[in-house]
Amino acid sequence: MKSLKAAVVVAGSVALAGAAAPAFASTAHDLPPMSLNGGLASIAEHPPTVQDLMPLQHQSDALDTENKDSVLSTVKDATTTLNKPGLLGGLPLS
Repeated sequence: MKSLKAAVVVAGSVALAGAAAPAFASTAHDLPPMSLNGGLASIAEHPPTVQDLMPLQHQSDALDTENKDSVLSTVKDATTTLNKPGLLGGLPLS
C-alpha cells in the first residue's frame, strides 16, 4: 500500500508541475529547416567553422575502469558486490 501511495504522490507532483509550467509558442525562425533544400540553404548561409568539425582533443576518463572516480568503475564495483556468492541481488540467501 505504501508503494501505491508513493506512486500517487509522484504522479500528482508531476501533474502539478506540468500544469504550473508556462506554455510558449515557437516561431518559424526558432525551428531548424526540415527539408533538404532548407538544410542546404542553412549550411550555405552559415558554413561550419573549424571548431565545429574538429574531433575531441581530450579523451574522457568517464569510462576508465582504472580511475576510481569514473562512472564505469562505480558500476563495476556495484556489480562485483551484487554478484558475490551467497547473495541474490545483494540480499543473503539464508
